[in-house]
Amino acid sequence: MLRFIAGAVSALLLTVGGFFVWKGQAGTEDPLPPPPPPRMLSAPAPMLQPDRSPRGLPPPPQATEKSKEEKRFARADKDKDGRITLEELYQPRRKAFAKLDGNGDGRLSFEEWAASTGEKLRKADADRSGWLSPREYEATKPKTKAKPKCRC
Repeated sequence: MLRFIAGAVSALLLTVGGFFVWKGQAGTEDPLPPPPPPRMLSAPAPMLQPDRSPRGLPPPPQATEKSKEEKRFARADKDKDGRITLEELYQPRRKAFAKLDGNGDGRLSFEEWAASTGEKLRKADADRSGWLSPREYEATKPKTKAKPKCRC
């Protein structure tokens, strides 16, 4: 019990001592120096002409802002007639479906899907172990199209 009381008294004394030390140093701080005067530019900025930039270059071309949905619509509208038909929606998927439809009957059975999936696994299984390691599985990642670089 005596240790508890001694610890509490010493903590209180340290707190009070710290407070007095802090208050004693508060008045000794120097105020912040005044800010430097603003600098003037040596030469005035060149005036922009409405049709020319400051260095005599032609103005940049104006870009039309298309929303994300407008761009998506333009990709789906293959014949650019302002309408998307069912045929236009089916067309991009026909090639992928034809690759899976082994017998060409227009239907995809489980066996046809399993055969193409098994073939994909066999191609990715480099060591012919019958299973894919993380490195082999990484090889099955779909290829993404490279985005064009900015022509800024």
